[in-house]
Amino acid sequence: MKAKILTPLIFLFTALGITLLNFIPPQLSGVPGKKQWQARVVIPRNPDIDRGTAVDAGVERMVYEDALNAKVTLNEGESIVAVLTQDMDGDMMDEQILAYRNIPETEGPIFITYIDYDEDLGGYRRFWSAPTAVARVGTVSVYTQDLIGDRSFCILVSGMNSAEEQTLTVFRSNLPEEIAFTKIAELRIDGSIQVQETERTQAYQLGLAKGESFTIAAYGRDFGSTNILDQVENIYAYNSVNGLYEQSRINRIPGSQIEERRVREVLGGGREGFEQFITGLWYYVSPQGTLDNRQYIYFDPGSREIIFYGEEIQQVFSWQNSSATRRGLYVSSQNISVTTLRRFLDIEMESLDSIRVKVFEDVRLKIYVTAPWDGSYRKAAASAAARDTQAEAAETDPAAASIPYINASYDGSIGRLVFSADGNYELYSGGAIQKRGRYAFFMLDDQELLELRPQNSPGPTHETYRIDRSDTSDGNGALTLTRIRLGTRGVRELHEAAISLVRVSR
Repeated sequence: MKAKILTPLIFLFTALGITLLNFIPPQLSGVPGKKQWQARVVIPRNPDIDRGTAVDAGVERMVYEDALNAKVTLNEGESIVAVLTQDMDGDMMDEQILAYRNIPETEGPIFITYIDYDEDLGGYRRFWSAPTAVARVGTVSVYTQDLIGDRSFCILVSGMNSAEEQTLTVFRSNLPEEIAFTKIAELRIDGSIQVQETERTQAYQLGLAKGESFTIAAYGRDFGSTNILDQVENIYAYNSVNGLYEQSRINRIPGSQIEERRVREVLGGGREGFEQFITGLWYYVSPQGTLDNRQYIYFDPGSREIIFYGEEIQQVFSWQNSSATRRGLYVSSQNISVTTLRRFLDIEMESLDSIRVKVFEDVRLKIYVTAPWDGSYRKAAASAAARDTQAEAAETDPAAASIPYINASYDGSIGRLVFSADGNYELYSGGAIQKRGRYAFFMLDDQELLELRPQNSPGPTHETYRIDRSDTSDGNGALTLTRIRLGTRGVRELHEAAISLVRVSR
């Protein structure tokens, strides 16, 4: 009898206890709450981009979220540009590095500040602040790295200044000293800057010895040469005596001898001009000079999207900001799936059909193995379908000669497929538009391919087809589209039913 009475009582008291715990505030429960912080970088809206796009909406949401993620309140007139949160001093608590700007100083430098927990204060506060050489908000990248090899982390802040120069400012940690950080490098150049990492010994990996200091390479134009594409490589090495990075050597890199007038037209077109130049598919060129169709980058400025494909992994990045440089374009992008992963691209013109790309990962966490994206890329050749249209367009507009687009309509079982000369397509069925987006014809291993990139479609983000051409009795011609996938082994069949299309007049 006692057991029968005791069992319901136990359940009753348990239910009451759970109810009370749900209604008691965390501050009174005696259990200290810890908010989970995440490293993320914010890029404010680019006013040059259409304000109605989904990319802008996502950026605005990120700005709002990250403003809340700052552990301190900034002073009046200060605006957050970037937030980096991680345990930097090994005390099992997160610290923050905030990049911010003074709103009234639109051309002024970006500042960074170090935020840590103050036990005496019982909360977070700013321990140190300093200006950097970066001035353009949309180009800021902040990360930490053991640059020296002595296990004291450095803060690296890269981006562009108001003179359209690439900059890098490096601060070395002195924690727990009173002066938290010391500036050990500040570089500016009309080209690109990158840290040259080298493999460190196993003794360093095990914490038994120091590692080799990384060098910094800055690439700029060779003003002593008459060729506009000749470069100078400036190497900076760490001097342990004075604790600064100093120039150690200069190397001259000859560029391609090409038509300078055309180069000046592309580079003189500013951001929009160079975006038009790189629009389309670019294949990686191996160090041996061979074209590698297993790795490519697809630039789509119209849809504000960049696609990286390598090692059978496709990564789609939203194109957030572009800034013209003296040799090309500096682009910041964000992965559409992993929002904390950002990628910065320094794109330079090598010749009229090749570019050199340097890629900087903002988050130094290897989520998965990716291909080395740095290197030269060659533009995919325009297909036969586009050549006649391009030749006609080139008579009135020479810049149109390199665009793989056509101006034609085709009918088939899927409906009417209309290609426009501006690179857009529309698929009509039942008198209504079923799909619209961007397209591109290109050649791969003597095969003509077509890529369709639907906009606002719940289906795949892109579709690739092999094209087989045939004649018709009326002389208009027909296309057979076979769905394929581009992989590391080249073209792979998906074994879907082929689509037959016959050209019709509009």
